[in-house]
Amino acid sequence: MAAVAGLMLGDAWLWVAVEWSPPAYAEFYARGGFDTPTAVALLVAALVKAALLWLILRAPAPGPLDRRAKALRRLLYLAVAYTLVLWYPIALLPDAVDAASQLALWTAIDVLYLLVIRWRSRMLRAAAGAMFAVELVGMANELLDELDLPELGSGGIVDLGLMVGGVAATIITVVGQRRDGRWSRGTQAAGWLSVGVYALVVPLNVLFVRSPSGNLAMLVMMDAVGLISTVWIAATAREMPAEGEGQPADLPPARRRVIRVAVAAVAVLPIIALIHPEQAPHLTYTGWSMDCYDQPSFGDLKPAERDGTFLCRARSTEGGVPPMFPDSLSDQEILAYGRALCRTKDRDEQEAILARAGSARPAWGADPWELVYVCPEIVGATYPDLLRSTAEREAAYAAYIAEGNAKCRDPWPRTKGVVQATAKYFLFVDGDPGYLVHDPEDEAAAEVAEQAMDKVYDDSSRIGVADSAVLIGHVEDVTDLCLTVKAFRTPPPPRTAGWDQVNEVSIVSRSGRLAVPEMGEGGEVGAGAPMPNLAIAGKGRYRLRVYVRVDDGEEQHLVVVFPGASRKRLELKP
Repeated sequence: MAAVAGLMLGDAWLWVAVEWSPPAYAEFYARGGFDTPTAVALLVAALVKAALLWLILRAPAPGPLDRRAKALRRLLYLAVAYTLVLWYPIALLPDAVDAASQLALWTAIDVLYLLVIRWRSRMLRAAAGAMFAVELVGMANELLDELDLPELGSGGIVDLGLMVGGVAATIITVVGQRRDGRWSRGTQAAGWLSVGVYALVVPLNVLFVRSPSGNLAMLVMMDAVGLISTVWIAATAREMPAEGEGQPADLPPARRRVIRVAVAAVAVLPIIALIHPEQAPHLTYTGWSMDCYDQPSFGDLKPAERDGTFLCRARSTEGGVPPMFPDSLSDQEILAYGRALCRTKDRDEQEAILARAGSARPAWGADPWELVYVCPEIVGATYPDLLRSTAEREAAYAAYIAEGNAKCRDPWPRTKGVVQATAKYFLFVDGDPGYLVHDPEDEAAAEVAEQAMDKVYDDSSRIGVADSAVLIGHVEDVTDLCLTVKAFRTPPPPRTAGWDQVNEVSIVSRSGRLAVPEMGEGGEVGAGAPMPNLAIAGKGRYRLRVYVRVDDGEEQHLVVVFPGASRKRLELKP
């Protein structure tokens, strides 16, 4: 019924009804909506999952349970709850939390399997313990991967071996259930079917990777069939009650202690075996580690976090550039090379150190903003700004902008415009031709701005005009200038005295806006204070008068805008 309702309400709700996951997942897998095969697969999967869910939710069989069997039943039902419900809230936590909880859960389940199932053969129990250990090693290996710690190994052979070990653990558990006699043939059949599902995972995944388009239907069916293993786990928990006769007697305390030690060894020793010796490379961070995407300022970090940030930068491949150090070097070696770079006197010494370390780009050297994390006392003496926190840097930047704005004065203080503003306009060093007065909402804003930029170099007054954009160039070689803008309803007097040049051109506003670009957050170019809309009469044609003068190397501009239909270009003061 839920699937039919979802089909009527839309793709997102059909996905929720069948896959039991949020609507956003549907958008992730099929942004353009589901095609017909996927919709059919979802409806079929709904029927399959409904039948399997009915088997999962059957009431537990009545009967007495000892302490171990009760614990095993509860843990198995917890595993079922994880598959059906708990996976989503746990997915909101870091991946390492999920991997650790799964390792802990299945370590306890496997240990209780060894104690609760009547294997009737020491050899079979030992084989089960070995297979369970391999299964747990695979899960521990996944946890180490999530923690960016040294793993058992990489490559398809190791992964395949661990996966085969997990399948073998399932097989031997079903064999143990058969020899025990408490579990029905249906439960054993569900166990064998779950093994078959594992066998299908590899070829279907290969097919899905080779042909990703159109295989969402296959993914849906794989998810539905994968619920068979949950049916087996639930049935194992449901049929747990022991029969009256044949109950094993409680083990003596000494033997229980030996079993606990053995169980602890099975759980802990595989993890200890994965720990590499100190002389082997210890890789806390790599160029693609998630923790490296956020690289805070030095002042925002605790002392214990600074080495990690340097390692991120040293192994970063952001922008497609090669890393400073190869991944074959351990953390300790990279930190030692970093501190050696801090003590160099020039780029040649840095190049020699990086070449010795095997860097793919030794000629680039290392910059102070990278080395500050490993030797702040050396870099900070020359570049104290690099020691600031984000808040300190933003405050210093705001103070710098405010100081620049404070140095600029309104050249017409007694002539008030309808709207006006005075601010420092910051330019790019070596290459910024000037600033724009333009209609930012014009559909051709980018095109006319480029045309105005081309024309500014052909004009002796350095004013490029292109319809709804006027680019006003600076006269001297400066990195900033004082800019005042004023808008009037009628033309103000020329007042050319005291100015080096005064020119008047035509500009049009198609959207009812004329503006000067402002400096954005963290930007380097634009006006240092908010600029008003100079098109005070709305859409139409305006006259734009530009006053320019240079005094003691400081360049000052006054831009006056008022309505006017004339398209002539006037040179009021050459």
